[in-house]
Amino acid sequence: MAVYLQTTQAWLVRELYRGLWGQRVPDTRLTDARVQELEIQVQELQTQNRQLQQLLDYKQKMPLATVAAMVVGRSAGHWWHQVWVGEGSSKGVTPGTVVVAPGGLVGRVLDVTPHTSRVLLVTDPSSKVGVMVNRSRAMGVLVGQGTGQAVVEFFDKNPDVKPGDSLVTSPFSTIFPPGIPVGKVESIDWRAMPAPRATVQLNAPIERLEWVLLHSYGQKSAELLHP
Repeated sequence: MAVYLQTTQAWLVRELYRGLWGQRVPDTRLTDARVQELEIQVQELQTQNRQLQQLLDYKQKMPLATVAAMVVGRSAGHWWHQVWVGEGSSKGVTPGTVVVAPGGLVGRVLDVTPHTSRVLLVTDPSSKVGVMVNRSRAMGVLVGQGTGQAVVEFFDKNPDVKPGDSLVTSPFSTIFPPGIPVGKVESIDWRAMPAPRATVQLNAPIERLEWVLLHSYGQKSAELLHP
């Protein structure tokens, strides 16, 4: 799946480039510019390789059948609201498909075409996810704020929660599988009404997503992988 690359030193890239030109070496400035271009391309491939390897490692740890997809579109004006990914109904993706990334929950698919899917991010203000404090089992609803953070509105007026607590998806959710990591509690507003609210730092790198995993919760694994 991933492309493995060896670290390439500048002098080696230069020699390879000279080899392509034979003994005719162009102007030094042109050569240096081309070397820099090749170095940047190598660095980009190495970065993509690391990301794909992390995604593969995460996928292997998940007890879910998943399809990997690249993020192919994102609106600068709605950065925290939605993304488009490069897999769709041709791979068995349907509206409601759960979207995760290394770190945890990203969102869910709103609609699909044969080769793309539109994803509602958990950071979108219209997104609501049932969550639970991993330590105490206190329940609440995670609501997006249009930023890298979200807010949990607790059901209990005196929930057992403290900064640093981890949040996972609720076992009572009918939309998301239970136990997916969501984020960590940063602070708590005990004066909020009708119940306390907590500010949450999300685990998944929502602001810099490039690859995600798609999981059709409740759908047969074979249908997702081989429609």
